[in-house]
Amino acid sequence: MTLKEKIKGEFKEAFKAKEEVKLSVLKMVNAEIGNAEINKRAKLMKAGETVDVDSKAVLNDEEVIEVISREAKKRKDSADAFEKAGRPELAEREKAELAILMSYMPEQLSEEKVRELVKTAVEQSGAKGEKEIGKVMAVLMPQVKGKADGALVNKIVREFLK
Repeated sequence: MTLKEKIKGEFKEAFKAKEEVKLSVLKMVNAEIGNAEINKRAKLMKAGETVDVDSKAVLNDEEVIEVISREAKKRKDSADAFEKAGRPELAEREKAELAILMSYMPEQLSEEKVRELVKTAVEQSGAKGEKEIGKVMAVLMPQVKGKADGALVNKIVREFLK
């Protein structure tokens, strides 16, 4: 069962159980997956693909995780903004939505594990200073994509390169 199928199945369950927050989150995720598939189909058509475009445009689990990750980041940013603005009730709703989204993400790496990966990536890339952060990120991001917060990874890389 693909992640997309799992989300659709849980959407139906949330609908039957009248779980409003989960239902709205899964509805939004399904819409974003649909939008991503439309964009992928458009890129394929623009690149000259004509055979079996619809089946090639279906997102795989990794691409679905990217969509969920983008939405999770939006929820996290919104929750932070609502807390700063003194709106704890809205921040709580965003956090509840974030928790639902995170349940579909792969297990997140601990800060210690990210530090180990950063250390290895710095050694592999031979970067010496903050100006070469791109070299480290190019080596590191395929290993942590979807498994660690990008801001945390960036912060740790900058610490290592100082």
